[in-house]
Amino acid sequence: MSEQPDGPGRPAAPHAHTHRPTRDHGRDAGREHARTRRPQRAPADAAGPAAPPGPRQHPAHGRPHAGRVTARHPWGVLGTGVHLPAQRLSSDELSRSIGLEPGWIEQRTGIRHRHLAAPGEAASDLATTAARAALDAAGLTAADLGLIVLGTSTPDELGPATACRVQAALGAAHAAAFDIAAACTGFVYGLHTAVGWLTTHTPDHTPGQATGTGGGTGPYALVIGVEVYSRFLNTGDRATAALFGDGAAAAVIGPVPAPYGIVSMGLGSDGTRAGDVLIPAGGSRTPASPATLAGLGHTIHMDGAAVRDFITAILPRLVGEAATGADLKPADLDLVVPHQPNPKLVAALAPRAGLEDHQLAIAGHDVGNIGAASLPYALHRAASDGRLHPGSLVLLAGFGAGLTWGHALLIWPPRPRGPAALSARTGRAAARACRRGAAGPRRRTARPGRGGTPRPPPSPAR
Repeated sequence: MSEQPDGPGRPAAPHAHTHRPTRDHGRDAGREHARTRRPQRAPADAAGPAAPPGPRQHPAHGRPHAGRVTARHPWGVLGTGVHLPAQRLSSDELSRSIGLEPGWIEQRTGIRHRHLAAPGEAASDLATTAARAALDAAGLTAADLGLIVLGTSTPDELGPATACRVQAALGAAHAAAFDIAAACTGFVYGLHTAVGWLTTHTPDHTPGQATGTGGGTGPYALVIGVEVYSRFLNTGDRATAALFGDGAAAAVIGPVPAPYGIVSMGLGSDGTRAGDVLIPAGGSRTPASPATLAGLGHTIHMDGAAVRDFITAILPRLVGEAATGADLKPADLDLVVPHQPNPKLVAALAPRAGLEDHQLAIAGHDVGNIGAASLPYALHRAASDGRLHPGSLVLLAGFGAGLTWGHALLIWPPRPRGPAALSARTGRAAARACRRGAAGPRRRTARPGRGGTPRPPPSPAR
């Protein structure tokens, strides 16, 4: 989802990155949760583990704040991966092709480049490459997966699910696979779905162990966001042509040890505003016809002013409600990873959300709005750049067409120590705990009985 901003691209090498969470090195995330020094940055194209951090204190008020928060769900991000098409189009090149002055797009949106899928390159192709990178980062193989959830607004075809195409390409024979149509909130919706599956799933083989046809699966889920928006743009519409790009990002979700995991989650939607952003033709209401093709009904239509108002209201709301539900203040969050349809607009909302600039992970400058892949791409970049450490409080804040929105508050886990680091036995114990309604790993909190209680999803944005 985007908001209206107030020639052929040049080829470049494909981008495929991986990241796995950093090792804990024995630190207790319940005691050391904030930073005293800036973490060492990894090279932009090397998304490996960040250097182990020293003792950390919260940058806002200089005192530790972990221990106040309890993870209710013993699942976390074990590895991430991204893939961007080889062709890159600069905003200046795009400006000239649609009759705008050089610099017009970047000045209003902060977007410098976007990537474009090659002819014949589909959403499943981008998603498969990102998925392989995420599995590699987690130290797993496709045989370990039990679930693939894919968020997209630009599937390979109306049916079957693009996730099934990815499953086949990966060779994930034991994984169920389906799509989620929640637009730019697709990754957050997919994460919620994956956690629900993990909570009820009981593995029956050791992760990494070979399995035959019909064999067991490890307690792992793959959540993907992918878009090929370039096939659905009207180049004569500056409000959309300036913003959207193509790309994919993925994350492997699985069991993590205490005290790490998911603190709270929430989803919301307002279908009365479905017309704010949509592709009006091609479905059962308005099937494809010569008239829909001539009328550009198969391209993105957007009410820029309405979308801008929604973004301006919903991001501060998501931050405030997630923090309050965990008995925190926005300043206590180590990092907020938002969807970023317009990087400049989203960055400008930090003060309204009670955040400092350094608390926002902004990564849309060089990719534009890549929809369901936008948030996981920014998460991957933050992890690759050394901004996440064991115990970091990370808020994922998604919002998009529908209208839809959602959040997930995480205590970032350490890096898995190989594919068997979290055994099937660990996964079974975590699943049983969740099925009993347990609140996750038990540990001392500074405010007993208060931290970690999630609030209901926000009421519809108007």
